Amino acid sequence: MKNKQQKEEPLKKEIIGFFREHVSSGKVEFFRKYGMDFVMGRREGPYLWDIDGEKRLINLHCNGGVFNLGHRNPVLIKTLTEALETYDIGNHHLMSKTRAVLAERLAQSMPGDLEYVVFGVGGGEAVDLAFKVARGFTHKTKIISALGGYHGHTGLAIAAGDPKYRDPFGLSIPGFVQVPFADIEAMKTAFDKDTAAVILETIPATLGMPVPEKAYLQQVATLCKENNVLLIMDEVQSGLGRTGKVWAFEHFGIVPDIVVIGKGLSGGLYPITVTVLRKDIESVFHEDPFIHISTFGGAEPGCIVAGKVLEITSDPDFLSRVNRLAALFHEGVDNLQKRRPRFVKGLRQMGLMMGLELQDEISGPLLTKTAYDNGLLMVYANNDTSVCQLLPPLNLPVELMDEIMEKLDKAVVSAIKLKPLLKMKRTFNKLF
Repeated sequence: MKNKQQKEEPLKKEIIGFFREHVSSGKVEFFRKYGMDFVMGRREGPYLWDIDGEKRLINLHCNGGVFNLGHRNPVLIKTLTEALETYDIGNHHLMSKTRAVLAERLAQSMPGDLEYVVFGVGGGEAVDLAFKVARGFTHKTKIISALGGYHGHTGLAIAAGDPKYRDPFGLSIPGFVQVPFADIEAMKTAFDKDTAAVILETIPATLGMPVPEKAYLQQVATLCKENNVLLIMDEVQSGLGRTGKVWAFEHFGIVPDIVVIGKGLSGGLYPITVTVLRKDIESVFHEDPFIHISTFGGAEPGCIVAGKVLEITSDPDFLSRVNRLAALFHEGVDNLQKRRPRFVKGLRQMGLMMGLELQDEISGPLLTKTAYDNGLLMVYANNDTSVCQLLPPLNLPVELMDEIMEKLDKAVVSAIKLKPLLKMKRTFNKLF
């Protein structure tokens, strides 16, 4: 009976073995090395349990905002279940009610004449489409992005990001230039007659959540307008209420030409992304509306889930609650910094898009590990390891705040004790 049960329901050790042999031997070795052999099991709301049920984590990363509304949100599950009674993925060649309705709602949520929506499955795909459209519309090729930013791992998107993700594969794509984030003079210098578009994350998560001055994004927007260059805002992580407004760029008083949305739009249940275009830019598709396709982009059940996500996250009461939670995190981290000034410097924050600023580059990887040991899932910013990302669910129960801050304090204390034992930048050289 035991052997039969093992065949039907593999134990954790067997699952790790399968993963090692058939998915990624490197990841298994990595997590073994750092004592983090967590295999996702049950999940609900802000919680993740190990598959053997012995460890529970409070998710303060949410896979970069995928789980903005928590794991297995019951309202979204009901929405998806009901959708599946009528719909399947659909056919991208044909017109679709669910795509039309979601696109109209997204257009209504946007300022200016951002009115057309192109559907995709992943954020990289949505960014690729933005670049293709920008080049096709402007008849120019150069794309400017920010150093340390992140826009995905697909063909064109990877060219606008960190070289570490393309150099191992021998990828060299011409026409892409990077400048320091929030440096308007560097941006001006990069412009030339062949510049088609600028792409920026409103708040670059992988760069450590630096919140730009309002004037910076306004100056970039003006620069683009004066030079007939398209401004693409990547809101894959910062959108859908994460910053206390539906779209983070609303804080800065700008209207982009193209907006990329993903991650949280899925509700954590059905992959879907969108690239929203200024009305006249849609003319790229007039001669041949089939020059870009995505077989699974805008899958009809996914559109219905995304519509419910948009409804929830654009509600004024929901956004007010996000801002109240943000204030609690600010207060909690402020108190933590005063108690542990040797380790914690402060909080970079816009709503619940937050970066815990630490004393040095080893502190982020170290706190990621000690937070895990204390029941918190946090991930440091890959391109600024002195910062740990804080991206809790937007509907996090307020009553969890005391537990979170208590666990975070314990994690910081553990990190302070361990830090002298580590060789700088060697032991934690590539955690996550």
